[in-house]
Amino acid sequence: MLGLMMDSPLLISSIMKHAERLYGDSEIVSITHDHALHRYNYRQAFARCRQLANAMAELGIQQGDVIGTLAWNDFRHFELYYASSCSGAVCHTINPRLFAEQLEYIINHAEDQWLFSDPMFVPLLEKLLPSIPNIKGFVILSDEAHMPETSLPNVYCYETLLAKQSDKFDWPELDERTASVICYTSGTTGNPKGVVYNHRSTILHAYALIMPDALCLSQRDSLLSVVPMFHVNAWGTPYAAPITGAKLVLPGPHMANGESLTNLMNSEKVTISAGVPTIWQALLQYLRDSGRTLDTVKRLIVGGAACPLSIMEEFEEHHNVYVHAAWGMTEMSPLGSVNTMKEDPASLPVEVFSKQRLKAGRAVFGVEMKIVDDDNRELPWDGEAFGSLKVRGPWVCSEYLKHDKPALDNNGWFDTGDIATITHDGYMQITDRSKDVIKSGGEWISSIDLENAAIGHPKVAQAAVIGVPDPKWTERPLLLVVRQAGEELSKEEILGWLEGKVASWWIPEDAVFVDELPMTATGKVSKKDLRQQFKEYSY
Repeated sequence: MLGLMMDSPLLISSIMKHAERLYGDSEIVSITHDHALHRYNYRQAFARCRQLANAMAELGIQQGDVIGTLAWNDFRHFELYYASSCSGAVCHTINPRLFAEQLEYIINHAEDQWLFSDPMFVPLLEKLLPSIPNIKGFVILSDEAHMPETSLPNVYCYETLLAKQSDKFDWPELDERTASVICYTSGTTGNPKGVVYNHRSTILHAYALIMPDALCLSQRDSLLSVVPMFHVNAWGTPYAAPITGAKLVLPGPHMANGESLTNLMNSEKVTISAGVPTIWQALLQYLRDSGRTLDTVKRLIVGGAACPLSIMEEFEEHHNVYVHAAWGMTEMSPLGSVNTMKEDPASLPVEVFSKQRLKAGRAVFGVEMKIVDDDNRELPWDGEAFGSLKVRGPWVCSEYLKHDKPALDNNGWFDTGDIATITHDGYMQITDRSKDVIKSGGEWISSIDLENAAIGHPKVAQAAVIGVPDPKWTERPLLLVVRQAGEELSKEEILGWLEGKVASWWIPEDAVFVDELPMTATGKVSKKDLRQQFKEYSY
């Protein structure tokens, strides 16, 4: 017997219809190259999405065509998200920070037909042009007054395209499994891999994102979307905000600028934001130097890398902002877990609370997780056992785009590449990436825990830990440190700082001071480059 309920497809176009009718006056505020502060509302945004859909049709873009975007977080990129996916095309968000060879690869691999680009990336596209022969044309995200000179062929001005179009468009009734967005992994090994989201996965992910123990988003919130829209859909925030009617604030190219973020947060009464630790470190540094504070922000979500306790404590003590750790990945749309404490923090001893809040949190509904040993045997949730973290769920990828190797194991689980522990009540903690794990004398050492302990030193700006060969123990940790500007810090002082904070046998034999750490295109420390740089190192 089947249930007697409507079988309405889960489509992204339903977000537009819902937000336009119920939250039409809620604002989208953004910075662009041609607007110091552009302001409009959801009703106006979605009317322009219909104009854009008509413009795409006039350009010959059809259902199933892939269009690429090289753009920052702003209102035009927001419009592209909706107009492309909801008309049946596929929006391929491209990370402009990738190497030229990677950009060439993913544009060709995804079979992009058109590229929509911010003006600042036009010189980059001109250099790539000979290597991307299948592109039919380019649309520059600008008005006529700010259009750049370019040698690109078949170029259109975005605002001119929209100006002549009707804001009437009937969104097609698509199969909910229709591809909506393609996002490529950062390609730390080999070529980047394409992850293809669909309408169903996007809607379900957005539902999970707005839940009380995730972002806890409502129409009373003002959300600053710091995560790039070219990186895993800005963690889903461009969909979550309209569903709830939250105000959406988009910082354009100023995502890592502490002053700009502070100005936006205070002027737009931002209550919540999400980003990687390096963004929040930059913001804290600006707040320290300027003496300013945050007026309305209540919560920050931090993901993409482990967040040092020192960042969490400084936000709370000096700005009354609570920082939640979260975890996910491109292959998961990205949400996997959020650390929302089930206990009242005030009821816990400080040491217990500090340890608990550093964990990646509990899986949101929709994500199953487990840890397994090297023989794929499931390990207990006891907070002690370490194992490979595997996940499954309706917004976890089933395979990579045009990839010959399976993404899932024989039982349908996705191996995240992370090593983790899980407590009896479901709090998961990433201890390392499987390729970064340090095995010394047959025992695992968590590079993440070592890094977090080192970053807690007031004279340390950044820290990273890699494994280096050791004749006795096979491998030992090497600590790499970037000092705070103008600070003196010795090897003995930083290694002494670790005593009592981590197991004594974890403490590295050496610490090396460097001017900077190599970063990936998504703002994470590149352990691959560090291992290459120190491959000849010996104590």
